Amino acid sequence: MLNNQSPVIFTDLDGTLLDHDDYSFSAATGTLAKLKAQNISVIPNTSKTRAEVEVLRDKIGLTGPFIVENGAAIYLPLNFLTNPPLQLEKSGQYLRFAFASPRDTWLNLLDSVKPKFEGLFRHFATMTVEQVCEATGLQKTDATLAMQREFGEPIEWLGNDEQRQQFIAALRNLGATPVEGGRFIHLKDECDKAHAMNWLMLQLKQQQPQENWVSVALGDGQNDAVMLAGADYPIRILSPSNPPPYIDTQKTVITSTLTGPAGWSECLEPLLF
Repeated sequence: MLNNQSPVIFTDLDGTLLDHDDYSFSAATGTLAKLKAQNISVIPNTSKTRAEVEVLRDKIGLTGPFIVENGAAIYLPLNFLTNPPLQLEKSGQYLRFAFASPRDTWLNLLDSVKPKFEGLFRHFATMTVEQVCEATGLQKTDATLAMQREFGEPIEWLGNDEQRQQFIAALRNLGATPVEGGRFIHLKDECDKAHAMNWLMLQLKQQQPQENWVSVALGDGQNDAVMLAGADYPIRILSPSNPPPYIDTQKTVITSTLTGPAGWSECLEPLLF
């Protein structure tokens, strides 16, 4: 249990706060209510888009900041920081700080490697809504939101593993930082979930130094590993489809015995309450 510390919860969504198969968060509702009652921020830190997260925040009942597209940008409610940094830009009802290049950068890059890997991959910009539904298990409405990328591009790999590694090497040689997630290769800039998490923690520590801020991070995939390694309290959520992510850290790592939102609550309850 944390004593005299002010925790901030950074959480992956798919397979972590949301069930891997049906995307439900019902097993975590009790813990979410306790966190809300104690004014502890739960901050999605996900590969999902802004459009997706906005809908999920409303469903889950979250009102704080959120980080999208594997650390590409952070969105903060207008009144979240007392003195917002000057580099934040207004974006609708939020202030946004982008860590990554726009999506067009990566679409152009994919066009350049397509001749060498023809027929071995497809990505959201070239897929129909129905194909995205098939690849993700999402309903049509949710798949449409998932296709509204701003900074990166998810790629569905269709070839074998050797070809996959050649493809990833080719992307890296062109300056990209591809990340292998649970379902997709995410093509993006050299930014990650940890960098965005640490940026927000720095703002909180600078603006409210009287609080003993600590980060608690939860994730189930290898694309969560850097976020978990960078957190004060890393928590691995057991996945039904992936091995637990390898985390390069000397800190004590908590690993759930349950999957998804049940594992999320299993680990947070004894740590925080």
